[in-house]
Amino acid sequence: MGVQLLEASAQRVVGTMPVEGNTQPYGLLHGGASVVLAETLGSVGGFLHAWPERVSVGVDINATHHRSATSGIVTGTATAIHLGRTSAAYEIVITDEAGKRVCTSRITLALIPNPTR
Repeated sequence: MGVQLLEASAQRVVGTMPVEGNTQPYGLLHGGASVVLAETLGSVGGFLHAWPERVSVGVDINATHHRSATSGIVTGTATAIHLGRTSAAYEIVITDEAGKRVCTSRITLALIPNPTR
C-alpha cells in the first residue's frame, strides 16, 4: 500500500499513501485503499493512547468518498475525537496534493487488555 507515517501521537497521526498501485482498474484511487489508510492512521493513534496496558482493535469504520484521485500522493490526518479508557475514536481526513478533500472516515476502536502482559 505504501503508507508512510509522518507524525504520530495519540491526539494526531499523519501519513501518506501513493495513488499509483492503489487504484481501481480504471485508474481512480480505490475506496478500499482510502479505508486502509484511514484505519492504519486511526489504529496507530489508538495504540499510542492505549499502550502498554491496552491495545487497540477496530470495531467500526466508515468512509465517505468526496472526489477521485488519479495520481500523486494522498495525505491522511487522523484527529482524536474521543480518548477513553476502553474506547477511542478518530476522524480521518484524506486530501490530495492540492489540499482537496478526497475522503472523510471515522473509526471506533476498542481498547482491550494487552495480551502480552
